[in-house]
Amino acid sequence: MQNDRISIILITLATLAFAWVLWPFFGAVFWATTLAIVFTPLYRQLLSHMPGRKNLASLIMILSIIVLIVLPSLAIIAAVIRELSALFASIQSGEINLPQMYQQALGSLPSWAQRTAHDIGIADLASAQDGLTGMFGDMAGSIAPRALLIGQGTVKTFISVCVMLYLSFFLLRDGDKLLKRLKLAIPLTAALRDVLLAKFTLTVRATVKGDIFVAVLQGGLGGLGFWFLGIHAALLWMVLMMLLSLLPVFGAAVIWAPVAIYMMITGMVWQGIGLMAYGVLVISLIDNIARPYLVGQSAKIPDYVVLISTIGGIASFGIQGFVAGPVIAAMFIAVWSTVTSLETSPSA
Repeated sequence: MQNDRISIILITLATLAFAWVLWPFFGAVFWATTLAIVFTPLYRQLLSHMPGRKNLASLIMILSIIVLIVLPSLAIIAAVIRELSALFASIQSGEINLPQMYQQALGSLPSWAQRTAHDIGIADLASAQDGLTGMFGDMAGSIAPRALLIGQGTVKTFISVCVMLYLSFFLLRDGDKLLKRLKLAIPLTAALRDVLLAKFTLTVRATVKGDIFVAVLQGGLGGLGFWFLGIHAALLWMVLMMLLSLLPVFGAAVIWAPVAIYMMITGMVWQGIGLMAYGVLVISLIDNIARPYLVGQSAKIPDYVVLISTIGGIASFGIQGFVAGPVIAAMFIAVWSTVTSLETSPSA
């Protein structure tokens, strides 16, 4: 009994120490595990055409991930940074006058809405012009002193991506062996262990294949519509719509709906109506058509749980929270559902 306690303490300490060592690369490990789970079915299918050549099959999958995911993501991030800098410069120079745009929109509202705006103190933003200009000027002026930090961040990102791809290679190649060892190491009953592992794998694949793919599709269509209408910084709005599309209830409509309304009340009536119709009939409809097909009902969890867990996941884990939050929520539901069903079953 004493030896068992010592063994548990040693295992716990060793595990915590190893987790502490890996923590700086938590994002790389997380995304490597996610990619391995998502691409394992394709890896197995590829391996069936080249039996015994695990290294080559895993290498082909890693090269595919680089070409299809990593390089396009880096290109989009670089383009968004350039567009965001240009947007800041336009606001700072006065080319984009936010208070004037606000006053124009406010003046197009009915009189009762204008009175309400006056009553709550949001009717006059002209005085904020100097403050906005100063704020963006300070932001632009702070870029130069932080150039070294930006460079260090770039190096860290590059190292994290390399670690992610390197680890993904071995997780794809040796995933089956690692899964068998994991099953033996988990101190749970076989029924609960199998349910949790299956639910974990299903939720990760559903989140990435369904939610992220639908978000990219919705954001891409929204950005295309913005570009067609000549809206400034269309790429930036596209990325924002992608991110917001991951949240149920709100979605990309948080971006395109206010823009459409602004167009309609500032004289661009047909453009606003066209964007509103495009948003409702195309962008929003994609969610109802593609998500059930890609995610499937077996991985479905309530929308309010997805919303809360996604926001909480982002607050806790950063960008990984888009996947980690819903996965943790799904595991929570699976644990309680399985334990309850086992306790209430006749055999219990």
